[in-house]
Amino acid sequence: MAIIEGIKMSVQSPVLADTLDEAQVDALHGRILTVDAHIDVRDGFNTLGNDATLETEGQFDLPKLRRGGLKLAVVALYADGVPNTAEGRAIARAQIDGKFDGISRLVAAHPDKLTFVRNSSEIAQAVAEGKQAILLSYVNAVAFGSDITQIDRFYEKGVRVLGLVHIGNNSFAASSRPNVSFGDDPDATGGLTELGRQAITRMNELGIVPDVTQLSPRGVAEVLAVSKSPVVASHSGVRGRVDSPRNLSNAELRAIADKGGVAHIVAFTSYLRDRDGSQKAFQEDVFAPFGLTPGKENPRAVLSSEDFARFQAGYRKFSHRRFEFASLIDWLDAVDYAVRVAGIDHVGLSSDFNNGGGVRGYAHVGEAKNVTQELLRRGYSEDQIEKLWGGNFLRVLTENEQRRGGK
Repeated sequence: MAIIEGIKMSVQSPVLADTLDEAQVDALHGRILTVDAHIDVRDGFNTLGNDATLETEGQFDLPKLRRGGLKLAVVALYADGVPNTAEGRAIARAQIDGKFDGISRLVAAHPDKLTFVRNSSEIAQAVAEGKQAILLSYVNAVAFGSDITQIDRFYEKGVRVLGLVHIGNNSFAASSRPNVSFGDDPDATGGLTELGRQAITRMNELGIVPDVTQLSPRGVAEVLAVSKSPVVASHSGVRGRVDSPRNLSNAELRAIADKGGVAHIVAFTSYLRDRDGSQKAFQEDVFAPFGLTPGKENPRAVLSSEDFARFQAGYRKFSHRRFEFASLIDWLDAVDYAVRVAGIDHVGLSSDFNNGGGVRGYAHVGEAKNVTQELLRRGYSEDQIEKLWGGNFLRVLTENEQRRGGK
């Protein structure tokens, strides 16, 4: 199957794991379109003291990207969970603008190595030129307030994948994790608001891929009902393995597949292994020193500015070691499960790097080749590996482009 027109990227015959050598893995990894469907950048990305041109403590920077050979990074303009208030929205807007500026500076400084892409043809061109591509996504419409025209604004900036929620409900939709400290009703079973339905329609008109990650079950169902184009879950787990409200049920996996969409299984410890110890360590290491409980209080509201800065530093430090609690094996076991439920054409890969994601073996983008090797070891054919790594994502992106205007 040729994933990008004019570029041969796979063969049909499987490669037996016991015949593999490093050269074979390198060759395969170099041929296929590799896409991580959700990478975050934290506040201060590519600023003084955190120059992403150099090796950083983060999981995504230029040296790691080059080592890993990842061809397309879907980088999220992401806002932390904040209350749906004027103050919260202002905080979210400042975060997103800062991240966009940091990513833009990195790409502008290295036009020979990096390029922004906005559609499938630009992805093909980037691959042909040997550049690594960055496609922008967006997570958490709380920053929009109730202004739906912000979707158009971010489309012009290059956003082609958009998720309406993160932790906490907002004016567009209900989250799978309503936050009491934000004033959410923990027992609410909401889905899309009328504004949210209008947002999905507008995404279809523009060719933006709707992202159902983080939505409540009712929200997922309503997006699938409203959207005329296939959707993605850009960074989700499977509820059949870990019973978290953040994960997708078997019924949701099948419904996404029936719509022609793709569920990208996230390499995030808490959603891969039940009772793995990471949540307990997270509470004890990050929240307990400040007398807080996750989800009960809003740290930004109850801590002094100095203590909140310390809290954020602890949060980031823990995020960078969360990968210790699960491995590449655990992650791809979840991928295997999703493939059995939804089918090989409807599953993809993502990391959620820099916001808690990563596992031993894929702890940063520089280790992407390990994923290819393990998929081969499990007996996936090259054609199947290509679908999981990037072919399925590219198909959905292309279909959304072609159906612009509700066609």
